[in-house]
Amino acid sequence: MEQRRARPRRTARSGTDEVNAPHLRITWTDEVTGVVGHLVVDRLRRGVASGGVRMRSGCTLQEVTDLARVMSLKEMVVFRPGDRYHPFGGAKGGIDLDPRHPEARNVLKRYFAAMRPLLEHHWATGEDLGVRQATIDGLMAEIGLRSSVEAALAQVPDGADAGLRRLAGAFAVTVDEIGLGDLTGGYGVARAVTTALRHLGERVADTRVVIQGFGSMGGATARYLARHGLRVVGITDADGLVVNPDGLDVETMLRARTVHGGINRDRLSPGDRELPGDAWVDVDADVLVTAAVSWAVHERNHERVRARYVAEAANASVTPGAEAALAGRNVVVLPDFAVNSAANAWWWWTLFGDIAPTAESAFAKIDESMDDLVGRMMRAAAAGGVAPRQAATAIAEANGEAMSAEPPGTEPWPHGARLPGSG
Repeated sequence: MEQRRARPRRTARSGTDEVNAPHLRITWTDEVTGVVGHLVVDRLRRGVASGGVRMRSGCTLQEVTDLARVMSLKEMVVFRPGDRYHPFGGAKGGIDLDPRHPEARNVLKRYFAAMRPLLEHHWATGEDLGVRQATIDGLMAEIGLRSSVEAALAQVPDGADAGLRRLAGAFAVTVDEIGLGDLTGGYGVARAVTTALRHLGERVADTRVVIQGFGSMGGATARYLARHGLRVVGITDADGLVVNPDGLDVETMLRARTVHGGINRDRLSPGDRELPGDAWVDVDADVLVTAAVSWAVHERNHERVRARYVAEAANASVTPGAEAALAGRNVVVLPDFAVNSAANAWWWWTLFGDIAPTAESAFAKIDESMDDLVGRMMRAAAAGGVAPRQAATAIAEANGEAMSAEPPGTEPWPHGARLPGSG
């Protein structure tokens, strides 16, 4: 297992060389299969970094590094001084393997075993692309850890057991046949999109949307955009695109969805049509939601985007070059670390007791958080004549400075306080 330190790089803000590299980068090779995995800790806060682990064929160290940086921003951007949870640093794990490979679970177990010292003390993780939380939970038990967020448990104000009970209770909740843990991210994306549209003076009802991806993030985003009154005219999975200009029957598609986020073609409505997988870029829609892989919109396909708004439900799903080109066409990109932050934050709000382990409490907190964050982002972007990403980055960095200014040892909660839902 090789540990790598990145060199200092020149930053656009200061124009001087400064250390802005990840805190730690690790490349691991599985001794059984030769599969390569990575872990990047972008930064630590209070000794801990947060970020999921993904598995996909072609996953690279650079991809994981970029995603870890996004996680640092995602953590900081949701900071609220009144919350019991104060954000951690950002991290990300990644394994270069198709998650459908017969050895995938065993490789993931050996990866976790190799990373165990970090999992115990510094890296709190969870599901990401190609990896389900239920699989992670089972593997944590097999390697002798209580939870995939073991590294954070010592900081739960009313104790690890109380925090884990809240998480277990929250993950046991279902809403219309789907677990709450699979809904919070997409629920937040839908709220972010509708809030942004209203700030821009757009009519939300019957706005057309195409969603690239139908896993937990894409599926939940589709559900809640439809419930907000938007018309979902296209959804993709690994096998292609399904479109209907009159609107897809999202709930029927969700009930028939496969475990890997596949669309059941046998359950399509009469007006639905199947198109090749990359046709999602060309769909005539007002909003494009990227909810699958990183760098989905890039230098070779951005000219085909017909939507006026792109919402990054998947991390790092628009390349910087493509985003600049889209901005030149007045296409607004809503950045990943802002619009898809709810899933990550929900874990921490629940563990630390900022919300009760119920759907009502989770959705209310997400509504409040997204309305505030996206509203501030869009107002700052308009006032400064900058893109939403720049505005959101400034919010995150200001939050980070506010957290760094706290005196050493300061706790944002009274030790032993009784928390909502703690039983």
